[in-house]
Amino acid sequence: MLFSPGWRAPVRQSQVLAVFTLGLLLGGTLSATVLWLLSGFAAPLPGAVRTGAILAVAILGVLREAGWIRVPLPQNARQIPQEVLRNRVRRGALQFGFELGTGVRTFVSASAPYVVALGLLLAHQGPVTTILTGTGFGAGRAMTAAIRYASRHDEWDDRRITRMPLLTNAIGVTVLVCLAILLLT
Repeated sequence: MLFSPGWRAPVRQSQVLAVFTLGLLLGGTLSATVLWLLSGFAAPLPGAVRTGAILAVAILGVLREAGWIRVPLPQNARQIPQEVLRNRVRRGALQFGFELGTGVRTFVSASAPYVVALGLLLAHQGPVTTILTGTGFGAGRAMTAAIRYASRHDEWDDRRITRMPLLTNAIGVTVLVCLAILLLT
């Protein structure tokens, strides 16, 4: 585990967490920049079509998180190799964070990031809004690692796993409501 109480690497965990967080932020920012660039292709679509598509996908995301429908997510379903972290801890943490931050190379089990990504792609917002949203995705992933590091307790993982379904459902509904408010006002 990257931020576990039994840390035995020659590098301080706090340094690794800082580099890992930087990688997450850079990865999320890059993905959002690409989404913003691609969003220009959606601009010619009528606003009602884009709004309808965004809300339909958001509703599907909520239904998926609630377990009412089964929809596979378009993800790269493999782990980042352990060797990335073994040879050079700081560089590996930066690379691992970057790859996690992009949301492209590893698991993203929740629907909300996909709903937000499609929303950014179809809504064709300005670059600042889109890029800050991607940076926020990286920051959200960094919060999990920072809280895990700060907890210093093994049972934190058990609590997180137990509460994850409630959390993903709450996030899905929140994203749906926020999108509906933003798009329909």
